[in-house]
Amino acid sequence: MIKGIILRKISDSRGNETIESDVITRKGISRAAAPSGASTGEAEAVAFPKSVDECINVLKKDVIPKLVGKEADFIEVDSMLREIDGTDDLSNIGGNPAVSVSMAVAKAQAIEEDIPLWRLLNKSLNKFLKTKKVEVDSVVTRPLGNVLGGGAHAVGGTDIQEFLVCAQGETAADSIFANAYVHKNVRDRLKKKFPGSAIGKGDEGGWVAHVTDEEALDIVSLACGEVSEEIGFEIRVNLDMAASEIYNKDSGYYEYKNTGDKLDTDAQIDFVLELIKEYNLYFVEDPLHQNDFEGFAKLTKKAKKLKDCLICGDDLFVTNEKRLEKGIGIKAANSILIKPNQIGTMTDTLKTAALAIDNNYAPVVSHRSGETTDETIAHLAVASCSPMLKTGVMGGERIAKLNELIRIEETL
Repeated sequence: MIKGIILRKISDSRGNETIESDVITRKGISRAAAPSGASTGEAEAVAFPKSVDECINVLKKDVIPKLVGKEADFIEVDSMLREIDGTDDLSNIGGNPAVSVSMAVAKAQAIEEDIPLWRLLNKSLNKFLKTKKVEVDSVVTRPLGNVLGGGAHAVGGTDIQEFLVCAQGETAADSIFANAYVHKNVRDRLKKKFPGSAIGKGDEGGWVAHVTDEEALDIVSLACGEVSEEIGFEIRVNLDMAASEIYNKDSGYYEYKNTGDKLDTDAQIDFVLELIKEYNLYFVEDPLHQNDFEGFAKLTKKAKKLKDCLICGDDLFVTNEKRLEKGIGIKAANSILIKPNQIGTMTDTLKTAALAIDNNYAPVVSHRSGETTDETIAHLAVASCSPMLKTGVMGGERIAKLNELIRIEETL
């Protein structure tokens, strides 16, 4: 039973205000905090409709009194949060306040049931699945980390937002450290390319330098190859293009500032296909703007003929069942990024992940650029057998998730 809920304003990794929730039960205190994104989709839940302080006051007045005394059951609590808010985008309570409470209740429920959080989330996920069940007998999730980038996460860097790596080690730990070796290798290559110049970092810990997208891909590809030879297993190159950030709605072109290129939809698709082919990309996130379902479908069909590449929708789907259903209907993408705070509750997150799994879309669980040390998404990734957990390579807020993945794997 929920005996009390404490809310507080805390700092995220960018130094911005966010919210943390403590749920108190007879077995102790369960804590969760909400992250926030810089590159956000138009259809996401409203993170904070008012200031953080005002949102906390709304929860204290309108929400907490109705939750205290209820069982620590996150599905029931999430339903109440939705009913109290009364909007599709949580524009009264706020997506971040809602998800912090939702995650904290899920942690409390796991403690009440004396099972790990990932086990509770897996049990709940299977309730929503229609065609198959997800059985967790080992950790199949591999870390997907940003090693170089720009876009909305780092002014002065590349046009493409993130150049990511995913090591294919036998264990999560092997892969985590392999990604870290690549991160260091990229740093050394940038220092060699720009001797005497300061090399910065973006919001997620990826390196930032004034290089073109092609130069960045070459640097990351060479780093992956060198580290792969040293450690004996493959490390794949991946991209988050965050295409909505470079798409000009007025002109209808994707505008690359570093090269001056202006590409229409077909040219952008051809450009992405060429990158997949040349660099053996495994995962390409948001290669087209957030409302171009038809373009995503066209690219996905063409990419299928080339390699085993995941075409992933983040801004396209925003962890939203209705948008994913639309994408499934026309075969737009074959993967979805799963971010709990995009949709506002763990229940809605699991429903969207279940819809993806039922329709053979790979669910890739992800952090946000403005993160906290909350580790919930590591459990969510394992619970859904996500092939990858996108959570950076360096930084305390990132390694909180990575180290939790190692701990979960140890229990299995």
